[in-house]
Amino acid sequence: MIEDCLATDLNAVTSYERDWLLEQGDNADSRAPLAGLTVAVKDNICTTRLTTTCGSRMLAGYISPFEATAVTRMRRAGALVACKSNMDEFGMGSSTEYSAYGRTQHPTHPDRVPGGSSGGSAALVRQGVVDAALGSETGGSVRQPASFCGVVGIKPTYGRVSRYGLVAFGSSLDQIGVFARDVTTASRLLAVISGPDPLDPTSHEPQPLAPVEPADDLAGVTIGIPVDYFPPSLDHEVRARLDEAVRTLESLGAQLEQIRMPHADYAIPTYYVIATAEASANLQRYDGVRYGTRAGAVAGFPELVRRSRQEGFGAEVKRRILMGNFVLSEGYRDAYYRQAQRARALIAGDFQNAFASVDLLFAPVTPTPAFRAGEKTTDPLSMYLSDVFTCGANLAGVPAMAIPVGDVGGLPVGGQLIAPSFEETRMVQAGLQLERALISSGTGR
Repeated sequence: MIEDCLATDLNAVTSYERDWLLEQGDNADSRAPLAGLTVAVKDNICTTRLTTTCGSRMLAGYISPFEATAVTRMRRAGALVACKSNMDEFGMGSSTEYSAYGRTQHPTHPDRVPGGSSGGSAALVRQGVVDAALGSETGGSVRQPASFCGVVGIKPTYGRVSRYGLVAFGSSLDQIGVFARDVTTASRLLAVISGPDPLDPTSHEPQPLAPVEPADDLAGVTIGIPVDYFPPSLDHEVRARLDEAVRTLESLGAQLEQIRMPHADYAIPTYYVIATAEASANLQRYDGVRYGTRAGAVAGFPELVRRSRQEGFGAEVKRRILMGNFVLSEGYRDAYYRQAQRARALIAGDFQNAFASVDLLFAPVTPTPAFRAGEKTTDPLSMYLSDVFTCGANLAGVPAMAIPVGDVGGLPVGGQLIAPSFEETRMVQAGLQLERALISSGTGR
């Protein structure tokens, strides 16, 4: 199937080695928990036998000397690394159009985008090329493409999965997440890659995460419906699919409660100040000397750095580096970066207050279904607003899961369940129930 995909125009694979895939299969333990599961790995997660380019000319041809902890753990559990998947350059984008290797097409509607930045992973899972995939999230880059492509995408609690081997974008926000066609497979993969890692001091896990079986119903579960996540601007047909999912949750026995998230409107500006500030710091290492492409025929060190970055980075990465440098610059740091950190605390407080009275939240993933290719590339702000319902969970560090809840004009629509920190089991149990009920009613996949 991967070779079939390579022969199409989907453009979701950046690196593939057939002999290594067969070698992994020959050496796999058939008794292992993920035996034979084929997994695509986003191109910013390090592997030692395939390139890790982050979708950038800056890292063209780079093969890591070490492997990401998440990849090591899933391979030890019997999973097979099938390929590396296309992505927006360094994770900066919401459509997988900002890749140095060309855009990835939506798996069922070629004129649409698959979402981003993990669009290649989502598209490969939806097309059935692989059983599951690893992606990464900084502000919604697993859940948004999962919603656009009609698959399940889980962003765990910050610290649940080691970031060792994940190329940094925004270090206080970055996380490795998972894609699959169903909740059960996604939760199995997440359970294997989770856990503390001495190579990542930010990773910790106060309780084990094991594969989850669904309960009989959702009796006794209170689900909050954040009214601030259902604004009048939400596409009315998307709203209709989400309302149907809410009624399904109620029919399963869940108690619904409308709640307020008073600082939700600040999530986008807060996220883009913090994320670009951290990106500008993380990407300064790419100077043509220590890392990345090196420009030739230069007169001296300053020109080497300038030319290497000019040739290696794409327009969106340059835009975000400039934004990050601005908000961290003398005279503006207090006005932007420190204010954003204060706003982040308020947003995290909204989630903490909500979970004092409800067990889970249910909300949209995106304001619309997948948009047309090229529709937002000339309007960066419009592209950034694709993250309006997702980046809050990243700022708060809480887990969230996108689940298909229907379609609009043949385009998938996703809803998301959000849980308190390290309560993935609670979230997955509810997700299993919702998935099963929607499929039974014909409104799911």
